[in-house]
Amino acid sequence: MFHPDVTAFFDQATNTVSYVVKDPAGRACAVVDSVLDFDHAAGRTSTASADRIITHIREHDLECQWILESHVHADHLSAAPYIQERIGGKIGIGKNITVVQNTFGKVFNEGTEFQRDGSQFDQLFADGDSFHIGQMRGDVMHTPGHTPACLTYVIGDAAFVGDTLFMPDFGTARCDFPGGSATDLYASIQRILSLPDQTRIFVGHDYKAPGREDFAWETTVAEEKAANVHIGGGVGCADFVQLRQDRDATLGMPKLILPSLQVNMRAGHLPPADDNGDVMLKIPVNKL
Repeated sequence: MFHPDVTAFFDQATNTVSYVVKDPAGRACAVVDSVLDFDHAAGRTSTASADRIITHIREHDLECQWILESHVHADHLSAAPYIQERIGGKIGIGKNITVVQNTFGKVFNEGTEFQRDGSQFDQLFADGDSFHIGQMRGDVMHTPGHTPACLTYVIGDAAFVGDTLFMPDFGTARCDFPGGSATDLYASIQRILSLPDQTRIFVGHDYKAPGREDFAWETTVAEEKAANVHIGGGVGCADFVQLRQDRDATLGMPKLILPSLQVNMRAGHLPPADDNGDVMLKIPVNKL
């Protein structure tokens, strides 16, 4: 089994972990869950986080073949088009992006000009699809629950789970966004935990659970099965759903959810400019 080289890039402003995944036998690589920096108060984007990734790829003479999204993120903007313009790569996401586009196209009153067919992305993955990074095969698992379009990318002995699982001491994803389901999340996590125990799991965020000094983002299937505070030790579906629903009821919306959804459902592109050439983001009132 391939053992991909994985380099992590942690964005402390959004607690997001992005990854460069490299074929150990060549130059090919993929980027997973990139970040476009956004100053919410000023309404201003910047590219420092994405530039760190681009610099790494250029300095190591890598070939970017894929820019992968685990789902439509609600807590940060994607830098996928910016990265693609500079170093190439196809932008991929799950085919259920269309469900998310339909839902939030209505929330943001986007009108008929907003395409809800996933055509903003280069590749829409279905459960069971595969792709290659150089000679290294990746397999796609549809793992809904947090959102309807969540994917886990299993690349060699590494699984990139997005927001589905966190480090064992922090637990699992929330399920209270439109289209979320704690029951679906439970089933998705069981699929991930059916991978070999030694499979490395790379999480999409870390919030440094109480008592832990350092941020962390790599664990294993065995560690999640044994010690995850929400799902470990053989927790049953009914107990997990109750725990998840009780916890979600206490959570506020992510700070960047409104700009993030508008941008990420467009594959990281900003909304079209108005007649004056200005780009505007909408703030729907009492919709979420």
